[in-house]
Amino acid sequence: MIRYIAALMIALSAGAPGDAQEATAPVVVELFTSQGCSSCPPADAVLAELAPREDVIALALHVDYWDYIGWADSFANPAFTKRQKAYARAAGSRTIYTPQMIVAGHDRLTGVKPMHLADVIRAHGAKPARVRLDLSRQGGTLEIIAEARPPLPGPAVVQLVRYLPERQVEILRGENAGRRLTYANIVTSWTVLRDWDGQGVLKLSVPAPGEEPVVVIVQQSGPGPILAAARLR
Repeated sequence: MIRYIAALMIALSAGAPGDAQEATAPVVVELFTSQGCSSCPPADAVLAELAPREDVIALALHVDYWDYIGWADSFANPAFTKRQKAYARAAGSRTIYTPQMIVAGHDRLTGVKPMHLADVIRAHGAKPARVRLDLSRQGGTLEIIAEARPPLPGPAVVQLVRYLPERQVEILRGENAGRRLTYANIVTSWTVLRDWDGQGVLKLSVPAPGEEPVVVIVQQSGPGPILAAARLR
């Protein structure tokens, strides 16, 4: 596991964004994972190393299709399994795997491939954001302003994500029985706020109570590529 993390950190530090990339948006990395999957802990550790970065929004989506083998993932949500299946259908695939990372809603990486992951993050991080996205928070209300420059050619979906920054779990049964694992950026909810035609300026006020960080993602329908993302920790 250490070699995976070391390789990722070296590769990412070589391409860390500088002042010339201020107009870019953070790159969203979605990890589909499970506490019941013996292949997942190295990927979970890689995501934990990405979690503090400002140029990456790393999100762990725990799926439920491993629960049958003896350990029910305490973070699993059938909606996240549905999202992973939707990505597979959009790519013309009938199969889903754990661990799997989806980068920027576009690139699908199965298994633990830190060098490839670093290259993909760097490539997406160099692209200008398609949508300007500004967030502010007043008490339990989140204010969102989005503007596409130029206007989008097709529909997009505005989504609100909440996550827990870190939790430890003692696994008692299943493939990871006897291990105490640390998970980062555990998604607790993924809500579609509204569809958007990408024309003009979009302004939304939505409830966002509690202390959990908030992430807003603007994504092509499909699900397709992520056009912009922003976070308030």
